Amino acid sequence: MSRIVSHLDTTSDGYRRNHAEMTRRVQALRELTHKVRHERPARDVERLHRQKKLTVRERLDLLLDPGTPFLELSTLAANRAYGGEVHGAGCVSGIGIVQGREVIIHADDPSIKGGAWYPLTIKKIVRTLDIAIENRLPVIHLCDSAGGFLPLQSELFPDRYAAGRIFRNQCTLSKLGVPQIAVVLGHCTAGGAYIPALCDYSVIVRGNGGVFLGGPPLVKAATGEVVTAEALGGADMHTSVSGTCDYPADDEPHALAIARDILAQTTPIEKTRIDRVEPEDPYYDPAELYGIIPSDWKTGFDMREVIARLVDGSRFHEYQPHYGTTLVCGFARIWGCKVGILANNGVLFNDSSLKAAHFMRLCDRDRTPLLFLQNITGYMVGREYEERGITKDGAKMIMTQVGCSVPKFTVIVGGSFGAGNYGMCGRAYDGRFLWMWPQSQIAVMGAEQAANTLAEVKIRQLERKGHQLTEAEIAAIRDPVLERFRAESDAYHSTSELWDDGILDPLDTRNALGMAIVASLNAPFGEQGYGVLRL
Repeated sequence: MSRIVSHLDTTSDGYRRNHAEMTRRVQALRELTHKVRHERPARDVERLHRQKKLTVRERLDLLLDPGTPFLELSTLAANRAYGGEVHGAGCVSGIGIVQGREVIIHADDPSIKGGAWYPLTIKKIVRTLDIAIENRLPVIHLCDSAGGFLPLQSELFPDRYAAGRIFRNQCTLSKLGVPQIAVVLGHCTAGGAYIPALCDYSVIVRGNGGVFLGGPPLVKAATGEVVTAEALGGADMHTSVSGTCDYPADDEPHALAIARDILAQTTPIEKTRIDRVEPEDPYYDPAELYGIIPSDWKTGFDMREVIARLVDGSRFHEYQPHYGTTLVCGFARIWGCKVGILANNGVLFNDSSLKAAHFMRLCDRDRTPLLFLQNITGYMVGREYEERGITKDGAKMIMTQVGCSVPKFTVIVGGSFGAGNYGMCGRAYDGRFLWMWPQSQIAVMGAEQAANTLAEVKIRQLERKGHQLTEAEIAAIRDPVLERFRAESDAYHSTSELWDDGILDPLDTRNALGMAIVASLNAPFGEQGYGVLRL
């Protein structure tokens, strides 16, 4: 592979403006992330200490191997829901290293509403276990939850992203032979009791840990029986009488040490083999990414400059460099792993769609994971392009992308609009992971286009009734739509709703991708197979 020749002028006014704007956005991201991870009311921290409990971050420090990375997922989930008070949707999820092995962790955060599950909490836990299934990652559950948040019970129970889906995923993991360990650090009540019951191994802390379908207040209300939490579902009862839990622990550090020892007894999964060599740092400085991405998503940039600062040695073998030039395709390495990259350099035309389909088939045949770098307004529209079959060629790209059996990874580095999101492996297309950058946007179309479209529809409706709108009336229709679309299109709204796996500082992208690609090798790639292509 040859090294990309960068044409980036780091002394230009445009570079400096972009760098300053991205620096501002990353600083805001870091401040919000710090708040979500570490800032809690003193009364909540004092309550944990009175109960002889650790914070969720202290628990993770004891569980993970010292000095190893932790790829936290969906850190800012629910940042625009529930009054912004349910940080991280009330739990922590991520991929870390325990006893030298990659695991995925779901950890309830008892400092937020006693670890209660909100609708987005459940969605986040389900997503965590989906990742475990897709990548065959052992799961460690750090359980400490007050149960479902009852005022929102109608959103917790009946839908696909409901508590029952958590337990379904646990059963699927067990069927696949993927180890699961529960560490019961607080109460597991009602449906939450099934998490330790469905795990292969469960550790429970004396005094604080409890597993019961109905806690003491519910038991008294339902049957009249008066019983303490410890007698009803405490450590000694469950490890010596019911057999629901396996190991009693004296305190939280003891419980986490037992969990680490249990994982060490399980048999590691042999990784899928791909083309992999010793990793190499990018030749170009990744910090220059800040100056590449324009603050306005409508301003173009060369995606090769981004690739040059993400991949090993900044080396890239470009496929069909002179055909379908609005899509850059080629081979590179990240953390030594060979990947096939598809990166937008403009709108998707017929030729770029066909180029994508052919390139993805080559990668799938050679068992090369795919990385999509999105900055896409969509497929080209208009009479000329419809006559040339843009819908048909876009369908070929989508059909091929869905048919690929190799792992797929997506980073939205700019805009992600319309069907372009689909062809470039948006959230609905079962990529292993999807991240966004702080200035990214995602929507069915741009805010201006949406506002103008809806205003035009309204204007025509009223014109048919003989009413001519004034500029002020047009603005009254257009401006609220513009404001709403802008608010619902930005990265923070996306990550709040768990439409992605988190917002990344561009400087962290290479390492996040490296960890994700290596973790994906725990699962077999599956058989190749494609649907019908409309030729």
